[in-house]
Amino acid sequence: MKLTVQVVVEPDGDAPTVVRDVFCLERGTLGPDSLGLGLAEAKELLAAVQATMVDEQVNTTLAAHAACDRCGTHRRHKDARRIVVRTLFGTLRLPSPRWHHCSCQSQQTRTFSPLAALLPERATPELAYLEAKFAGLMSYGLTTKVLAEVLPLGRVVHATEARRHTHAVAQRLDDELGPEQPAFIEGCPAVWEDLPRPDLPLTVGLDGGYVHSAHQRSRRDGWFEVIAGKSIPAEGCPKCFGFVQTFDTKPKRRLFELLCSQGLQANQQVTFLTDGADDVRDLPLYLNPQAEHLLDWFHITMRITIMNQMAKGIGSAEERDLASEIAEQLERLKWLLWHGNVFRALQTVGDLEIDLDVEGAAPEQAKLIKAVREFGSYIDANAGSIPNYGERHRAGETISTAFVESTVNQVISKRMVKKQQMRWTPRGAHLLLQVRTRDLNDELADDFHRWYPGFTHTAERHDVAA
Repeated sequence: MKLTVQVVVEPDGDAPTVVRDVFCLERGTLGPDSLGLGLAEAKELLAAVQATMVDEQVNTTLAAHAACDRCGTHRRHKDARRIVVRTLFGTLRLPSPRWHHCSCQSQQTRTFSPLAALLPERATPELAYLEAKFAGLMSYGLTTKVLAEVLPLGRVVHATEARRHTHAVAQRLDDELGPEQPAFIEGCPAVWEDLPRPDLPLTVGLDGGYVHSAHQRSRRDGWFEVIAGKSIPAEGCPKCFGFVQTFDTKPKRRLFELLCSQGLQANQQVTFLTDGADDVRDLPLYLNPQAEHLLDWFHITMRITIMNQMAKGIGSAEERDLASEIAEQLERLKWLLWHGNVFRALQTVGDLEIDLDVEGAAPEQAKLIKAVREFGSYIDANAGSIPNYGERHRAGETISTAFVESTVNQVISKRMVKKQQMRWTPRGAHLLLQVRTRDLNDELADDFHRWYPGFTHTAERHDVAA
């Protein structure tokens, strides 16, 4: 059996219909390996159909620009060259003649190339979209291998190309952000009261993770921090975001735009939960007049648990009595903080320092003293963000950023740290995070549709990405 695939071109106007044979296929007896199209055959068929289609498109476009659109005079030919355009179904080398502008009207240049002007990026949006999408979910090298395996790209695609295109998409997203501001609260309470009734409160968690640095000069320089977060509305889908805080110049703007995309209003309540670190403590400030900023209970209990373990390491008989007393005071400290009594908690921290700071203290005890002092400074710096956790817990309100821990794992660790023997520059990590989070939020296809109205790809909605 022989099959011939033909393309029928029906031009506009009175031009005759053109029929072209683009692909021939022969089949013998039916079997599992001969049923339907093979991958190689499908690639060849797609490339052949596209070549025929592009040929007609180019000829039609050049014919439309051959004469001046104002006076109808045929343009004088300057020279002929070719431009390379990369697509999902092959690399195209298109004839791109250069013509002189007509003298009936003034122009900034003497010559022009219509195809070069219509195709400035030299790559189709769908190719850039798939490269950015896959690169956000897996390594650049694996991205190129997957695309080459299933698509008739017609050339060898290197990981550097996928990285360059992904960075270009991320940079375009970053450039669309407005300028950074120290505060985003506008209007007055009288104006806020006239706003429509807002949705239920938003819960936003912020935390940090670490990735390997490409510019390691010492062990201390081996890592740099990446901030990740998630905004959870009472109804609807949550959204995540991420950035490298030492590189990003618009972190507040980034967070504000994310909240606005979820319908944030000035009269809507927002709860920000952080670990109390300096790099995230000030980020949510002045974003919303109804916002409350809370210290995550998980990080408080984690520090107290560590101090309890250090107290158990005190070994001598006399020190065991001290260890038991320290354990009781730490349990009291935890109880005070659970009920939001920061004043008494700081007093308890001071009592612990006095009991531990004695002459001849063992090294384990000296480490515990240091941990207690650091904990006291930590609580003092975040005193205004410590609520009555017990009361909030009984009311069913969020007191922990456990959901952000999973977000850090999803946004940062799976792609950039876990089992990944790779190192990053702050710029490279930041730009990849913009593409990855847009993809995890199912917004990347919408961005391409906004940039290219003819972009027709429909994203499949998903909850978890590798």
